[in-house]
Amino acid sequence: MPHSIDESFLALPLRALADAALARARALGAEHADFRFERVRSASWRLRDARLAGSSDTTDLGYAVRVVHGGSWGFASGVDLTPDAAAAVADRAVAMAKLSAEVIAAAGSDERVELADEPVHADRTWVSAYETDPFDVSDTEKRELLAEWSSRLLAADGVAHADASLLTVRENKFYADTAGTTTTQQRVRLHPQLTAVAVDPETGEFDSMRTIAPPVGRGWEYLTGTGWDWDAELAELPSLLAEKMRAPSVQAGAYDLVVDPSNLWLTIHESIGHATELDRALGYEAAYAGTSFATFDRLGELRYGSELMNVTGDRTAEHGLSTIGYDDEGVAGQSWDLVRDGVLVGYQLDRRIARLTGFERSNGCAFADSPGHVPVQRMANVSLRPAPDGPSTEEMIGGVERGIYVVGDRSWSIDMQRYNFQFTGQRFFRIENGRLAGQLRDVAYQATTTDFWGSMTAVGGPQTYVLGGAFNCGKAQPGQVAAVSHGCPSALFRGVNILNTTQEAGR
Repeated sequence: MPHSIDESFLALPLRALADAALARARALGAEHADFRFERVRSASWRLRDARLAGSSDTTDLGYAVRVVHGGSWGFASGVDLTPDAAAAVADRAVAMAKLSAEVIAAAGSDERVELADEPVHADRTWVSAYETDPFDVSDTEKRELLAEWSSRLLAADGVAHADASLLTVRENKFYADTAGTTTTQQRVRLHPQLTAVAVDPETGEFDSMRTIAPPVGRGWEYLTGTGWDWDAELAELPSLLAEKMRAPSVQAGAYDLVVDPSNLWLTIHESIGHATELDRALGYEAAYAGTSFATFDRLGELRYGSELMNVTGDRTAEHGLSTIGYDDEGVAGQSWDLVRDGVLVGYQLDRRIARLTGFERSNGCAFADSPGHVPVQRMANVSLRPAPDGPSTEEMIGGVERGIYVVGDRSWSIDMQRYNFQFTGQRFFRIENGRLAGQLRDVAYQATTTDFWGSMTAVGGPQTYVLGGAFNCGKAQPGQVAAVSHGCPSALFRGVNILNTTQEAGR
C-alpha cells in the first residue's frame, strides 16, 4: 500500500513561507526564484562484537531561496519559520545575486544564467516505494537484530570480531517556484552492513570480509526478508573468510574477468557516472575530483566501450537511491541513454547546463543534500543494462580458461579525468578451464576507462542484474554528499591487467 506524506511535515507552514519568499523575490525583480523546505532525519547504529558502540539520531530542518537576478545566481537559507523571515531570506538571495553580477562583470565575463524550460507541475506529491518506515521501528528492535546477526558471525569458527552498522534516512522536501510548480516528496533509504574479521593467532595476520548487500531505497522490510537473503549471506560469510585467509597471493598479469554486480557498480559510478556529469565535462566542476575525459565535443562520437555497452541515467528506478519524483529545480524524474551500443550519446544535466549547451530540457539532476546548501548537478541512478537473452554468471565463468571472478567492492583509485583507474574487491576466485578453483588474495584490476569497457565481450541477462550503490557520493565545494544507485548485470572482460597489491605497495 502506498504511503502518504508524513502529517507532521505537512503541518509545517510550507506554503506560507514559500509565498512570502517568492513574492519578495518577484518584487525585487528576480527573473526566477525557487523555494525549498527540507526536513532530513538521519539515524545510525554501530555494533562491535554484538555490543552497541555508538548511535546517532539527527534532524536537519530549514529552507532555502534561490534566485536568478540580473543574469546571476543568488542563494540564501534560513530556519526561522515565519513569513517575514522567509521574505528576508529572499532579500539576502537577491543581494547575493547582485554581488555575483558585479564580480562576474569585473572578471570580464558576459555569461548570464538562463534555465531550460520545464512544464509546470502544480500540487504534485511523490513518495518512494517502501513498506515499513524504518523510523516506525523501535531502536531496541534495530539493535537486537544487529546484535543477533553479529552473534551468528562470532559463533562461527575463525571469526575473531564482527562489526555491524545500520544507516537510515527519511527525507521530506517541499518545493515551489515562480513558474507555478509545487511539489511535496518523501523518501526513505537504509544501509545495513556486517563485517567479519579473522586473525591468525600464530602470525598475527588478519583479514576481513563484509556483506555485499547493497544500500537501498526501501524500508525496514529489507532487513526482514524482502529484497535480500540475509540468512544465506551471514551463513556463508565465515567460510568464505576462512578460505580467503588461506588463499595464495595473485600473480600479476593479464586475465579474463567475470565481474559480479556487487563490484561492477562502483566501476560504473567512478568511470561512467561521474564522467558523464556535464558540468564536470565542461570544466565547471574541476576542484573536487577533477573534470572528465568525456568532453562535450565528443558527444555522439566517443567510443566508450564495446557494442554490448548500453548505459542509462535514471531518476525513476524502483528502490533507487537517486530516485525522485521531482528534482530540486522542479524537474520531473526521467530515464535516458548515456551510452548506446558503446557510444557516448548523453549526459546528466540540470536546467542551467541544459540551456547553456542547447538541450531542450534538463533530465532532473539537480540536488542539494541539506536546506543550507545550493542545488548542484548530481548523479542519477547510472546503470549498465542487461542483455535481454544474456548468459548467467555461471555460463560466463564456463567460457573462461584462465581468469578471475570478482565479487564485492573495497578500495579504488581513479584520476581527475575519470580515465585511469584501479579497483579491488571483497573476494576473488581463480577461474581455471571454466570452473572456480579457490580464492586469491591481493588482487586489483587496472585499466583506462575506454580500454576496460571496450574489452567487455559478454553482458549477463536480467537474472544477473542487481541494483548496487552508496550513501556517500561527494561533490562540490562546500562539499555535499548524495546517495546513488547503479544497476548492472554480471559481465565478462577479456585481457584485463591484474596487479598484486602487496607488490605494488612495496615499490
